[in-house]
Amino acid sequence: MKFARQFMATVALIAPLSAFAFPIATSGTEGNPVLAGNTANIIARYEGNSAAYSNDLYLVTDDGIAGNDILLFNNHSSPIGATVDLGSFTVGAELVFRLHVNNTNTDYFTGLAGRNPDGSFHARVQGNWQPNTTLVSFEDLYNGPFDFNDLSFSFTNTTTPNDVPEPASMLLLSLGLAGIAVSRRKPRQS
Repeated sequence: MKFARQFMATVALIAPLSAFAFPIATSGTEGNPVLAGNTANIIARYEGNSAAYSNDLYLVTDDGIAGNDILLFNNHSSPIGATVDLGSFTVGAELVFRLHVNNTNTDYFTGLAGRNPDGSFHARVQGNWQPNTTLVSFEDLYNGPFDFNDLSFSFTNTTTPNDVPEPASMLLLSLGLAGIAVSRRKPRQS
């Protein structure tokens, strides 16, 4: 089991890297919402970018007024690895993030494509990118090119509806089910 944990930790460090020096959420995760996974504080971490434009990342507040959103990171001035404690949220609550492109004065959002001015998905949201961590990567251009390398950040204690349990959890679940099946077997009577 120790070897398996070390192997998975090594894979988790290597697998998320892309052609860029920072992680980008995998294709097929466009439109996933970011959900609070438990009641522990959610920590946001800036992972990097390759954008020419200056982008600010905000947590959208419940009141829907853009001026009240909480600034988290700027892709050109925030150091990679910078963190922000967002506090705790109700389990299952959707956290909506807004990417404000300073050069074009355009806003793009996580989640539904209809939130964005071009009607396209502008964020990939990869749950279980690392244990208990979600990776989000944004596209900052109207109508694409949708390479999602303009700002990447991660969150602890979050999930998506499409999260697949990590392999160790699946193994434990399988062993538990096998144990139940064996214990329910009745000896044959002769």
